[in-house]
Amino acid sequence: MPASPDLVFRALADPTRRAVLERLMRGEAAVVELTGGLHVSQPAISQHLAVLREAGLVAPRQQGRHRIYRAEPAGLAPLIDWIGHHQRFWTRSLDKLKSTLEALK
Repeated sequence: MPASPDLVFRALADPTRRAVLERLMRGEAAVVELTGGLHVSQPAISQHLAVLREAGLVAPRQQGRHRIYRAEPAGLAPLIDWIGHHQRFWTRSLDKLKSTLEALK
């Protein structure tokens, strides 16, 4: 089941989480790799990954003693749907406003 748009927005509201997701979009990485690249402690990265995982934006896999994380592009679907809905609303509203203004001329 996809996460709610609220969870996705909340997850992406933090700049460190956005940086983690952007890094994972370039390829899988272990927590230790994310820690070094972002200059953030391992416990902090783990907390950020937990939020991203809950929102459906990343997924782990076990490789020996390490957890390897990858981005889950499908996790952005609730956000894309939300944006699409509002884009249609504003497009229709602006079209109506344009028609009204042209009728007033």
